[in-house]
Amino acid sequence: MLHIYNTLSRGKEPLKTVEPGEVRMYVCGMTVYDFCHLGHARMLVSFDVVQRWLRESGYKVRYVRNITDIDDKIIRRAVQSGRRMSEVTSFYIDAMHADERALGVAAPDFEPRATDHVGDMLGIIKQLQDKGLAYQSEDGDVNYAVRQFPGYGKLSGKSLDDLRAGERVAVSSGKRDPLDFVLWKSAKADEPSESQWESSYGTGRPGWHIECSAMSKSLLGLPLDIHGGGPDLKFPHHENEIAQTEGAFGGTLASIWMHCGPLMVDADKMSKSLGNFRTIRATIAADAALSDDQAVYQPNVREAEMLRFFIVRNHYRSPQNYAPDNLLDAQNALDRLYQTLHNVPPAQVDIDWAHPGAQAFRAAMDDDFNTSGAVAALFELSSEANRSGSGEVSGLMRKLGGLLGILQADTALYLQSSSRYQRGGSTQDVLSNEQIEALITARSSAKQQRDFAEADRLRTELQHGGIELEDKAGGITQWRRA
Repeated sequence: MLHIYNTLSRGKEPLKTVEPGEVRMYVCGMTVYDFCHLGHARMLVSFDVVQRWLRESGYKVRYVRNITDIDDKIIRRAVQSGRRMSEVTSFYIDAMHADERALGVAAPDFEPRATDHVGDMLGIIKQLQDKGLAYQSEDGDVNYAVRQFPGYGKLSGKSLDDLRAGERVAVSSGKRDPLDFVLWKSAKADEPSESQWESSYGTGRPGWHIECSAMSKSLLGLPLDIHGGGPDLKFPHHENEIAQTEGAFGGTLASIWMHCGPLMVDADKMSKSLGNFRTIRATIAADAALSDDQAVYQPNVREAEMLRFFIVRNHYRSPQNYAPDNLLDAQNALDRLYQTLHNVPPAQVDIDWAHPGAQAFRAAMDDDFNTSGAVAALFELSSEANRSGSGEVSGLMRKLGGLLGILQADTALYLQSSSRYQRGGSTQDVLSNEQIEALITARSSAKQQRDFAEADRLRTELQHGGIELEDKAGGITQWRRA
């Protein structure tokens, strides 16, 4: 049985769904005002693996991942750039989708936008106000009265006495308590008209937290089987979601809460606010000179899969350290698996769950989606395939890899793709495919003319460029990057 670590109970629990055989999963997605960074990549890939394994385990999955397209940061970006908010959000949504395609992240079943659910949000705010959990202050904002909800703090483990205003909780003179958070923001004179909606509370826009309560309830109903997100959402966002949803409707918002671990840079979490982030596109784009006004781009095949492998080789809850050397190590490890697929061409097989390697893979994944253990099982299968020369074993390795979203590229295309995360991470002196083909042609010509010294010199030049040759019958030469 699949067991999942529940942030709420602080322990692993068996997955017990409201509807037998069906999983309703809601994951908090992106605020689309900038390009996605590697911390976002970890969240996207982690929950993509979760939904893949749930489906493989026989569940019917309804997966919702929202888009926040109304927010202070979006308004600022629109004003600073002289563009409409809708232009800003459309551009960064296209960029986010390009990142997802590059990383092999499947689209969720539903991808709602906050601006399409403002009416649902206002309905929840009215219910909260009717129950004495929300109030409108003199400045026009509608705030949630945190101390009126007895369970506040149960997800994060924070007590009201320990909490302080700040972090992402705005303080205003209109609040009765500095811990209260905004549900509806009254319109400001300097904000664009497209960021404003009419309501019984006056012209304004929703606060950040209320959108997920509205969208999850509208699209999936209550309770959710799984609610997930990044590590920084546990408090205050998810804590506030619980207060809003359970305050308005009673019952439980979600049975299981999942949070992936942080991506660290020099002991700090990667984030835009700290300025220590690296975007997905800067890490894997085929064009190193990709401009910021280009939303869609072509990824480097080898580097894109390396980044996904870099993420899945660690357990989703563990802190993960970003460093160029770690990407280099991930590239070398993934290359070894592809080398096995090259040496032992995989047969077309179905997964044999009776095979010890497949059993080890399943045991790891059923233990809180332990992709680290699943990757270890793939390396065991790689060793077995290399020893036995069995295409059935390499075929099983490839099939299981697909459940993690790796090892599905054409082997020759992968091995012939260059990567900047090789040879010390430098792209200097890396031979292009055209240069390699020209040197191989020159070497073949030298061999035909029986100039073996020149042929050997050209082979050595290719080897120094990190290219391995394999001469086949009929004068055919195959190559791959070492």
